Amino acid sequence: MRRLKTSVVATKPATGKPATGKTADGKPATNRRQENASRSAYFARREAANVLRTVLQGDARRQAVASIKSLVYSPSVRNKRGTLALVCQTLKHFSFIKEVLETPNILNSKWKRQWELMCIITYDILFGQAESFMGDAEKFLILRKDALQLALAQLLKRKGVKNVKQLMEISETSDIQKPRYVRVNTLKSDVKTVIHELGKLHTVHKDDMIEDLLVLPPGADLHDHPLVTNGSIFLQGKASCISAAALQPEPGWEVLDACAAPGNKTVYLAAIMKGKGKIIACERNKERVELLRNTVALAGATNVDVMHTDFLSLNPDDPVHAKIRAILVDPSCSGSGTTNVRLDHLLPSYNSGKMDADDIDRVRKLQSFQKKVLAHALSFPGAERVVYSTCSIHQIENEDVISSLLPLAVSHGFQLATVFPQWPRRGLPVVEGSEHLLRIDPVEDKEGFFVALFVREGYSNITTEEDKEDKSSTVNYNKPSRIGRFHCPFVQLPKTLVYPQFWISRRRRSNR
Repeated sequence: MRRLKTSVVATKPATGKPATGKTADGKPATNRRQENASRSAYFARREAANVLRTVLQGDARRQAVASIKSLVYSPSVRNKRGTLALVCQTLKHFSFIKEVLETPNILNSKWKRQWELMCIITYDILFGQAESFMGDAEKFLILRKDALQLALAQLLKRKGVKNVKQLMEISETSDIQKPRYVRVNTLKSDVKTVIHELGKLHTVHKDDMIEDLLVLPPGADLHDHPLVTNGSIFLQGKASCISAAALQPEPGWEVLDACAAPGNKTVYLAAIMKGKGKIIACERNKERVELLRNTVALAGATNVDVMHTDFLSLNPDDPVHAKIRAILVDPSCSGSGTTNVRLDHLLPSYNSGKMDADDIDRVRKLQSFQKKVLAHALSFPGAERVVYSTCSIHQIENEDVISSLLPLAVSHGFQLATVFPQWPRRGLPVVEGSEHLLRIDPVEDKEGFFVALFVREGYSNITTEEDKEDKSSTVNYNKPSRIGRFHCPFVQLPKTLVYPQFWISRRRRSNR
């Protein structure tokens, strides 16, 4: 919320008593500060209620529009810190708040229609530290404060605890401490400059795998930092960066991001491509399209074309798509690997990673969609590289998807290639070529992720300026691999994936 500017006028009485601060309108400065704090809390509660409504609706459908953090840190939310705290704390105590508000004669039909706002205010009254309230909703519940406290006392008795502190300990969920990762948006800044700026407040060092990724201490709060608000850096996890880095498109390429929102991977691809070429970013959900557009605008990724469309509706044989050389497939998934990162462990449906019958059915449906999207990506005739990634720990969404589509991939000329050979954790040994797959472990690495890279043998008929300049006549397998006409600095391909006779004939033709 925009803070109201006040000018404090100090007067010094002749008696020598302390001066009383007053604002320009004659009101005591203390009163004005209290009014501003109350007004800020008023708007934070309503912003928190909007986020909570979206989160609970998505959780009920098991189809979230975005994570809690993504919703809170969207441009539409002014008081991000206060809103995030209210949403998280309300969710931590949601089951208790729900029981209290369902006590007869507390809410009438009018206020039941604003259920999420009632939950937020009830948290503030019973568990928070708010001292002043303004707004009709707040006044309504304040008049029923005694009834709320009585309902809470009865709840304490039923739970067998003596006080609110013990009740909070029951509901408290431990948060996993993980480093704060920051990706430098090289479309707007550079690593050296960002390290200098962030180093003024935090200890910063470079990640050992992703060259544009920086590592800060856990809990480093950067959400209001100017480098974040102007798009020079993105608060993006390492796992998220790995899938985009694995695709490694070159400047000038045409790339397709199949399920793009909220767009962090999309704009990282744009940075890898140095803003050159073209990225088609597909998103079928209207609300998520807006998130995607906001991310693209913030990053200054002018080579991204956002399309409000279903990726599956694109025709691979359409000449318009003939130049697409790389495709990122990061489809909807269970999100089981990022429950703590996304704060999903606070949601009512969270059950510590265990799947019941409903969860299994939901994951099966997700797998069906994931197979369709990956199969569709593999069918684009000009595609040379396809990355499939999920933020899931479930085999059914990862290795099982790869296993079922590997024959199709081979029929299109694709083979699995090793993603980041130096990474120690590979795929589960339930599929041929599991050593090429990459897994990020929620215990070892503080989040769960899966990445598979398909590389097409041969080459396309599309030539970039860099290709024209490449006159080398030999292939060095100890250097970053070239297959077809793309460059992959992170992937070491076995010799069996390259046809030497093809390379010889190709080089001879190019040297004529």
